[in-house]
Amino acid sequence: MSFALLILVLVVAAALVFDYINGFHDAANAVATVVSTGVLPLRTAILLAAVLNFAGALTGTAVAATIGTGLIEPGAVTQVVVLAALLGAIVWNLATWYFGIPSSSSHALVGGLVGSALAHAGAASIRVPGLVKVVESLVISPLVGFGIGFAMMLALLWACRRRSPSRLSRTFRRLQIASAGFMALSHGSNDAQKTMGIIAVSLAVSSGGSGAEEHFTVPIWVMLACAAAMGAGTMAGGVRIIKTMGTKIIDLKPIHGFAAETSAAITILTASHLGLPVSTTHVVSGAIMGVGSSQRVSAVRWGVTARIAWAWVLTIPISAAVAWSCYHPLGLALGAGR
Repeated sequence: MSFALLILVLVVAAALVFDYINGFHDAANAVATVVSTGVLPLRTAILLAAVLNFAGALTGTAVAATIGTGLIEPGAVTQVVVLAALLGAIVWNLATWYFGIPSSSSHALVGGLVGSALAHAGAASIRVPGLVKVVESLVISPLVGFGIGFAMMLALLWACRRRSPSRLSRTFRRLQIASAGFMALSHGSNDAQKTMGIIAVSLAVSSGGSGAEEHFTVPIWVMLACAAAMGAGTMAGGVRIIKTMGTKIIDLKPIHGFAAETSAAITILTASHLGLPVSTTHVVSGAIMGVGSSQRVSAVRWGVTARIAWAWVLTIPISAAVAWSCYHPLGLALGAGR
């Protein structure tokens, strides 16, 4: 095996490890509410999420193109840059998973790419318009999820105001299974594509091209591999974060879970269609907060949300710092220009 091929294999392996970690780190996005409301047992909910995460990952490549070509100037993309970016994102994901903090894998990957590119070629290597577009989508999407969740919950309460609580609970217990599946599908449609973008740009570089748009394609085997890694990671669970998302922000009932999951899924699928990489964690958290706030502001445990918000704020700079630190030893070991 040639040295260049060995580096490419390392990059692809690291990308799939990141995708796997993303699966169990973000499994809570799809199943936290359906588990916390008692609609499905944990294992059944995670199996449902794994299957639909896999299916969602095969629905398009618009987000992959944004990640693969929109953040870093083509001339600054090397295998070492990509590998360092993945390591930065992986370290942050594992740290936040360990402490049960629902942070964003998307933010972590963006931060990793920025940090490694800065280490390799300085500030000129960053495509500022692309970075601004990504950051705007990451910031605005949870607010959209909050708004849709708030409005949907009010509409449901008004439409169901004359129904008995016991009948209402039975109805929404069934509906929540569908909304959890919808959420899992949307998660796969956005998050798995980010890893596809990383692998695709590495393949372009290894073939003598660059990270530019004209060299960017996502082979079917990359789509299948990323979908499988995401599904396998989801099967691994992520119970720590499921507890935070499902029980510590608000006290959820089936109607709340249905409203939150449906609102988040609508937001994420729209973003995927537009090629915008969003944080599914942020969107779901925003939707849950919106659903809780529609009853009363005090229904949301704002102390818990403040802890989550700090993780959101710190994700990009810390991931960037870790990737920047990883780039230099990797560059010495593998060759900085590779």
